[in-house]
Amino acid sequence: MELKEEDLLQRNVKGISKKLKEAKVCILGLGGLGSNVAVLLARAGIGYLKLIDFDVVEASNLNRQQYRISHIGLKKTEAIKIIIKEINPFVEVDILDIKVDRKNIYSIVGDIGIVVEAFDKAETKVILMEELLTNTNKIVISASGMAGLGSANEIVTKKIKDNFYLIGDNYSDYEEYSGIMSTRVMICASHQANMVLRLILEEEKFKKVIQ
Repeated sequence: MELKEEDLLQRNVKGISKKLKEAKVCILGLGGLGSNVAVLLARAGIGYLKLIDFDVVEASNLNRQQYRISHIGLKKTEAIKIIIKEINPFVEVDILDIKVDRKNIYSIVGDIGIVVEAFDKAETKVILMEELLTNTNKIVISASGMAGLGSANEIVTKKIKDNFYLIGDNYSDYEEYSGIMSTRVMICASHQANMVLRLILEEEKFKKVIQ
């Protein structure tokens, strides 16, 4: 049987496929947040994903990231591209195996308007915020505060400013709870992916769907 894109997306909300197909999203970091966001957006039918990371898949990643045992030792960029193509081969996936810094952030993001921040380290998050939120018109969707096993209802999406959305519970961190679980990480990732979709589809005819 020939696989058609419309067959994969037939259970989506009606009338959104063209808009999503035309959309471009950049995801910086492919760990617990980024790998899950990438897969969620691929399932939704996003047309183009630019995926950035410089790390390799390790066994300790498997408790919360999208990777499998067969991916251990692979670059995360390579592994996530394999996963996405098995889910939705119609998504254009551009991968870049590089560490993000102040010098390359602009060339990495390029003309893509929506950026998902999914870094592990606070200092890299700071670089992104200082550069993209002050010097460009990019929209950044970030997440922080997902450690432990607190209530899922504590994790929320907040609009901090017109081009900055922050997801999390506003208090938990890795050091305090000495661990991070798939449940809360994936909730945060789902919030990020959902916000991406809402921003892309923010039109009058979709308001009832995305409120």
